[in-house]
Amino acid sequence: MANIPVPNWHPARLPDARTLEGRFVRLEKFDPTRHSDGLYTALQGPSPDPKLWDYLPWGPFPDRTDFDKWISAHTADPDPWVYCVVDKATGVVDGNLSLMSIVPAHGRIEIGGVVFGASMQRTPKGTEAVYLLAKEAFELGNRRLEWKCNNENARSKRAAERFGFTFEAVFRQHMVLKGKNRDTAWYSIIDSEWPAVREAFERWLAEENFDKTGQQIKPLESFRVSPTS
Repeated sequence: MANIPVPNWHPARLPDARTLEGRFVRLEKFDPTRHSDGLYTALQGPSPDPKLWDYLPWGPFPDRTDFDKWISAHTADPDPWVYCVVDKATGVVDGNLSLMSIVPAHGRIEIGGVVFGASMQRTPKGTEAVYLLAKEAFELGNRRLEWKCNNENARSKRAAERFGFTFEAVFRQHMVLKGKNRDTAWYSIIDSEWPAVREAFERWLAEENFDKTGQQIKPLESFRVSPTS
């Protein structure tokens, strides 16, 4: 794709404070006044995910004061642009994720800072949250959506592949986080791939793909398999 003209190119737009509505969740622009208590309960409450903070550059936060300081720093700038995940049925905050590494001039943006509480795991809510943010990224006019994680983070790498991101490379000795080396795995979806990825998300999230107990009938990856393959 090197040196291929991009006709009528216009820089992507910046994200705004609109709420992104799904079937299971809505993504609300993070507001410390409205969301901090619920987010702290989701992430550090009575039944936290013991591995939640293993590969993140911050946390855990057993002390609420430290959590509030992190929130203030984390939301002070427009990059990352942080959203809270709110369960539509209950109104409970379940986690947060961000649009970040925002480069409108080149149409490049990343989904990162993904921190889902235990209440989101093994439910459709996490998948829908990522779908809503990916959809927003491309509707803002971006050409490239990135996903990056510690190369040792098997859960995040598996999630990227399940969501339809393409593995690109490992950046060796990319960062030092919490005093440890991080080799970073890079994944992406580009705009020409997004329509098929979007269709798979939407077919997986459809009501008919879940049984009466709320369990999926077909896995997400199956909707990206060509009928002739």
